[in-house]
Amino acid sequence: MKRLDRIRDGVMQNKGIDYYAQGVIGRNRLVMAKTITLIESTLPAHQELARQVMDALLPHTGKAVRLGITGVPGAGKSTFIESFGMMLTEKGLRVAVLAVDPSSPRTGGSILADKTRMEKLSVEERAFIRPSPSGGTLGGVARKTRETMMICEAAGYDVIMVETVGVGQSEVAVASMVDFFLVLMIAGAGDELQGIKKGVLELADAITVNKADGDNVERAKLARQQYETAMHLLSPPSPDWSTPVLMCSSLAGSGLEDIWETVLKHRKIMNDKGDLEKKRSEQSRLWMWALVKEGLEEWFSKNAQVVNLLPLIEKEVVSGKITATSGAARILSFLQNYDLTTT
Repeated sequence: MKRLDRIRDGVMQNKGIDYYAQGVIGRNRLVMAKTITLIESTLPAHQELARQVMDALLPHTGKAVRLGITGVPGAGKSTFIESFGMMLTEKGLRVAVLAVDPSSPRTGGSILADKTRMEKLSVEERAFIRPSPSGGTLGGVARKTRETMMICEAAGYDVIMVETVGVGQSEVAVASMVDFFLVLMIAGAGDELQGIKKGVLELADAITVNKADGDNVERAKLARQQYETAMHLLSPPSPDWSTPVLMCSSLAGSGLEDIWETVLKHRKIMNDKGDLEKKRSEQSRLWMWALVKEGLEEWFSKNAQVVNLLPLIEKEVVSGKITATSGAARILSFLQNYDLTTT
């Protein structure tokens, strides 16, 4: 197995920038998959090549609608994404579905079953579904998902849907890389707002009550009213946009057109005001600094002197000999006095 891995790594490294970049731009799905594998690699040589490939692809990115999707447990995200994606492909649009699931390295993650969860969309010629990258940390997974999104854009996909899996900070990570953030809710769950954090609702550009079909329609209407009331108490994500509360049925296909029209309306308002370009520029700036912090933390943890120093300082903090503030100051003073020319 190790020998096969070495052969694969050598093949990847021997492929030049043009092979990956031109293959992606030429919409070669095999090369596109290889490019995503390249950017997910942790080998330093692959990472350097990946950076060069991403720089080459950059002028070809940015045209897609970037749509983030999250929801409370049981909201039917997979069914919604498949139904919504199929509707978009029927309009002639090319759709990519990505996911941010930091839990997948530990548990195997539901994302491993993406293509079985979305049986119709997974075989649709105009669709592309990519399992969540294994990154170990949310930051690592989000970084790879961002770059995969850019690869999909360079390959000519019109709509990129990024799904959050689980709960926690993944919603914030996804909201920071998309143009429009959709939150799926359900009716008839008692305290409807219990299942999702206030902070997540504040990120929402639209809320949709899913499963509004059959005997559940009236409950969905009531839930919609409750969410509308709740949203009046929260700050909207943009001063030029009031977060609407919609209803849909992923099974029946009703309400999906309304959601797409809402996404396009939001995009037009953002474009007319010049806010979309500003938002993406700010996302790129914050992304760069997040990568700097991630890189510094990784360098710090691998530096031999720091590795020896940290346990001693941690022990003093834990035992109460010094404060956490003093411990942090001692560690940071090492960085301030470190001669970077020696590395």
